[in-house]
Amino acid sequence: MKKVLKFYASWCGPCKMLSKIVSTIQTDVEIEEIDVDTNRELAIEYKVRGVPLMVMLEDGVEIRRLPGVPGTPGKDSKEIVEKFLND
Repeated sequence: MKKVLKFYASWCGPCKMLSKIVSTIQTDVEIEEIDVDTNRELAIEYKVRGVPLMVMLEDGVEIRRLPGVPGTPGKDSKEIVEKFLND
């Protein structure tokens, strides 16, 4: 079973942009949002160096990650995020 951990911070502009993009994508993958300011232990465990960051897990094991807002915002960002979530 696949799951995404989406690390973010409430003060982070790119995090808000990524959230808007993700909200427009159809996916069967569960997405768990994790605020790095209130859940530092998990951010440390996954070696989060910057936000936003999406970590794809399969059966609890990390299989890939997507840092930042990929591509050119508003242009190919949605396609890249959609491919990350649905491949």
